[in-house]
Amino acid sequence: MGFEWSAGKFFSFYYFMLICLIYYTLYGMMIAALTPTLQIASICNSFFLTVWSMFAGFVIPRTRIPVWWRWYYWLAPNAWTIYGLVTSQFGDENAQVEIPGAENMGLKELLKESFGYDYHFLPVVVVVHLGWVLLFLFVFAYGIKFLNFQKR
Repeated sequence: MGFEWSAGKFFSFYYFMLICLIYYTLYGMMIAALTPTLQIASICNSFFLTVWSMFAGFVIPRTRIPVWWRWYYWLAPNAWTIYGLVTSQFGDENAQVEIPGAENMGLKELLKESFGYDYHFLPVVVVVHLGWVLLFLFVFAYGIKFLNFQKR
């Protein structure tokens, strides 16, 4: 994939992948705690994962999502992970990219113009990942403590 062999880029890649695994695990635990049955949890899970994947910016970049739907891009946790992975690995590269039918531009400018990824926004992305983990953790803990779906 062309990743640079440096410790900073390795650990940032590892961080984003690990936090992604953690928040998806906590999301599953949260859905299980908030819903009364496995069937309802499965329906909620499939709905949210489908919508998150659709608005993650992987298939349709954020710059091409219609303005009235762009707010949902920022509510999709995996959009933040893709943002963090791409920006941490390639956001500081100035290599020239050859685009057929257009003039050459640097990789940093291409990421900024085509996908809306800004390298200077990376610290915010790191903090938001921790926010997703804490949100799912606290909602899960609330659901376990205060919701009781057992039949007596």
